[in-house]
Amino acid sequence: MSYFFSKQDELLALCKAHDAPISEIMIRRELELGNMTRDEIMAEMRLNIDTMRESIRVGLTEDQRTISGLMGGDAELLELYAAKSHMGERMARIVAASMAVLEVNASMGKIVAAPTAGASGILPGVLIVCAEYNNWDDETIEKGLFCAGAIGMMIMENASMSGAEGGCQAETGSGAAMAAAALTELSGGSPAMALHAAAISLKNVMGLVCDPVAGLVECPCIKRNAIGAANAVMSADMALAGIKSIIPFDEVVLTMKSVGRQIVPDLRETAKGGLAATPTARRITRELGLGRDAFDD
Repeated sequence: MSYFFSKQDELLALCKAHDAPISEIMIRRELELGNMTRDEIMAEMRLNIDTMRESIRVGLTEDQRTISGLMGGDAELLELYAAKSHMGERMARIVAASMAVLEVNASMGKIVAAPTAGASGILPGVLIVCAEYNNWDDETIEKGLFCAGAIGMMIMENASMSGAEGGCQAETGSGAAMAAAALTELSGGSPAMALHAAAISLKNVMGLVCDPVAGLVECPCIKRNAIGAANAVMSADMALAGIKSIIPFDEVVLTMKSVGRQIVPDLRETAKGGLAATPTARRITRELGLGRDAFDD
């Protein structure tokens, strides 16, 4: 029996037939694809976990100054404030961790582009911090990442994760969907619940544009990873509580693709629209000397 899937119903059928969670089906798919053993596949995923954990540590404990010099240190500020946070210490630390990874990325540090560099803070922020609170070992986190990979693969098969193609909904939205599904599975949720969580998180950011100031993955990208992490946790909790997405995951993904095509090019990573077109953003672009003014056209 093949473990290939690209649609929700195909994945759920495999989970049911093998009485297995999404993560296990994804691992078996990887085994079917190549010549790596299970141990080799898991060892490779552990390297990703190590990199994710280190990027969070660096972002929260070492001085970060991004390429432009505009950002850096915000993640640490939130981490220090976490105990007093209105959203609760755990959520504040998850958000801070997601921001930390993006600050490391924007400072030319080492991160895992999961699913992209611009959305790389969401998945580690959610899984690494939640693992601390739930005493999950690295083997458990590995399963979460494989579950996340299954969601990401289906989004790629049927839509896009590119901000240039589909806006930030396709980038941080996909990251949130992956994290939401993974957190749901690791918290004891069923495969169906994990897909509901992924669908809810994608719906929450439908139509979100990609408008990086000066074309850099800094503003508003870092804070959008923050909201992506919070979105993922909220969506997972909703699914775990028994709340369902009225619109199935597959249909949400196809809708995201359709909406992405309707977003005008100025709002798809070109730095010509949205926040990138504000007077402040244009001034920053000129002061940084990042080539000609994108608005000279």
